[in-house]
Amino acid sequence: MSRLVDPQDANDPALRPRNLAEYVGQRKVVDNLRVYIQAALARGEALDHILFSGPPGLGKTSLAYLVAEALGVEVRTASGASIERKGDLAAILNGMEHRQVLFVDEIHRLPRATEEVLYPAMEDFEIDVVLGSGPGAQSVKLPLQRFTLVGATTRSGMLSAPLRARFGIHCAFDFYEPTELFQILDRSARKMEVVATRRGLEELARRARGTPRIANRLLRRVRDFAQVEGDGTIDDALARRALERLEIDESGLDAMDRRILHTIAVKFSGGPVGLDTLAAATGESADTLEETYEPFLIQQGFLMRTPRGRVVSPRGRAQIGLPPLDADSQGRLL
Repeated sequence: MSRLVDPQDANDPALRPRNLAEYVGQRKVVDNLRVYIQAALARGEALDHILFSGPPGLGKTSLAYLVAEALGVEVRTASGASIERKGDLAAILNGMEHRQVLFVDEIHRLPRATEEVLYPAMEDFEIDVVLGSGPGAQSVKLPLQRFTLVGATTRSGMLSAPLRARFGIHCAFDFYEPTELFQILDRSARKMEVVATRRGLEELARRARGTPRIANRLLRRVRDFAQVEGDGTIDDALARRALERLEIDESGLDAMDRRILHTIAVKFSGGPVGLDTLAAATGESADTLEETYEPFLIQQGFLMRTPRGRVVSPRGRAQIGLPPLDADSQGRLL
């Protein structure tokens, strides 16, 4: 079942910023990209290849489109999981135009054999094509237009060293501050023609897990409560009531987050517990736990990842209403 606070679901393209000036958050990343883009335009060259890394829902896809917009070129998109054969990737690369942007989402999911096609393409702007078969087969180098590859990943540790080294620009995305999420929600509310007070939007921003995609999803759902059970206006009181109905607490945790913390704290005496064991106990896949749930829980200090496994922190215990452990017990966990 899809979670309301799942950052993996696709965002509404209508709510995306139209240019870099509208993009909110990731200030250091955006400021640096502006410099790189202006320099590339001044030289008439293709921009260096860019790697965007960070948890899902933080605007990596939106920023990839905005990079292409700022360069004045079109963007072609692909998913790492969908490019299964070398020939498919070679065909995409051969069709790239000069200075065009190729955006590959989930680039860590490219098969290794397919990934190898990218090495000469990114470095020398050429690909090796095999003509014929058997003893008479010949390998020829096919030149490519100079393009810009923008790769996005939520699992940068899964990227191979050779692929990572070929990106000239690395950008790490962080969770957003509530003030930044308020700006995004304010703009989205105007685009959606939703009437909302400042305090109502601030309440949503505080519970959006530092993620714009989640903030916009909460806005849509709370809008429904305002329309059916209110006068159509999202104020702080209605926002709190709606979010309580949606089981999202003041820290942005939902029922599954609290279940993870409770499972470790109670069933496994606070931890440490291995990822596969935790996945079996919660009925969720290990990949989903590690990629979707853990980043925010760790960033907020509710969960700790130790060499021996996952441990609920004192703050995590307090979040689910459990008393703190004594110093000796906490020391044994760590």
